[in-house]
Amino acid sequence: MSSTDLTDQIAAARENIRRRLKASADHEVELIAVSKRQPDERLQAALDCGQRVFGENRVQEAQDHWATRREIEGLKLHLIGPLQSKKSEDAVALFDVIETVDRPKIVRTLSEAADKLDRYPDLFIQVNTGEEPQKSGVTPAEAPALIEQVRQMYKGRLLGLMCIPPLEEPAGPHFALLAKIAQENELDDLSMGMSADYELGARFGATHVRVGSAFFGERQD
Repeated sequence: MSSTDLTDQIAAARENIRRRLKASADHEVELIAVSKRQPDERLQAALDCGQRVFGENRVQEAQDHWATRREIEGLKLHLIGPLQSKKSEDAVALFDVIETVDRPKIVRTLSEAADKLDRYPDLFIQVNTGEEPQKSGVTPAEAPALIEQVRQMYKGRLLGLMCIPPLEEPAGPHFALLAKIAQENELDDLSMGMSADYELGARFGATHVRVGSAFFGERQD
């Protein structure tokens, strides 16, 4: 596929997602293009069609993708995968938003790194709404305490909450639970909804959706 054809394909997918989001919600929803494991030509095609907000799962891969592009005007990078505490300083240096704050140790290491670098990415707390043992995220019951810790310790902004519902369960109840926790704790932003359910996420109040295959096409392994 030529670079022009690829750009046209991604531009059409992007416009379709944006149109569906607009039809699903009466508030603005930020489209995060999930660029993990995407080859360079697809990243460039996304940039060429105007996309500027991207999500990455791993710090090292994000550095490989974006280190030489970091000065692009309007570029905003979200960390949407689990964060190891030893990578906190690298994450603070690279990302504009870290969506996967899920335990007290990460709050401490991010706060220390942000103070050291004098750079404060916006944060989301990841809530494990399904309480799945294999999945990252604070439990719903423990979320208020972690929210309070971030507010007390971190000098930057806590924007809101993020979740990844269990694959085998309807997403709606999990989105509703996340919205309820956010409202109870006076948080405005919700990162919820991916390729299969971003419209539903928007209807439940998502302010951010994380879309990979519906944006780029099937992931390149």
